[in-house]
Amino acid sequence: MKSKLTLFFFLAAMTVLSANASFPIRAAAVDRQSTTYVNDDISKLIGGSMEIFKKMTPKQYQKLTGKKLTLKETIKLKAAQKMLKRSEKRDSDISKELYIVLAILGFGWVAMGVMDDWKGSTWIVNLILTFCCWLPGVIHALVKMNDYFEDK
Repeated sequence: MKSKLTLFFFLAAMTVLSANASFPIRAAAVDRQSTTYVNDDISKLIGGSMEIFKKMTPKQYQKLTGKKLTLKETIKLKAAQKMLKRSEKRDSDISKELYIVLAILGFGWVAMGVMDDWKGSTWIVNLILTFCCWLPGVIHALVKMNDYFEDK
């Protein structure tokens, strides 16, 4: 049983690693200075909207194009979406060091608000935790730091 499980994970890893050729994805410039990864046909169908692309499922792709994605193509689609999300996170407004200093000083909610463009509720939760007691706010800010910065 253990060898079958090992073989399954090995084959799954090889499928993910070798899934480069079947789904044509290339870099295309977007209105912002970020790079996005979109098939030209998909880009035309969704009108260039990256928000739609980031949330696209294989079933939505099939509705748009009439073509069902294979397993490799589905993995490539999800990888492209993940790369797009990561590239957006790299364009951070605050450096990681400044974020940590603000979190320790009790202003983690300010850093979170700036990083999220004051949208969402994470900075509000951090503000409440910071005002209730300083330490939970610091811990929350440092835990959420991974959402904003990619480890290198």
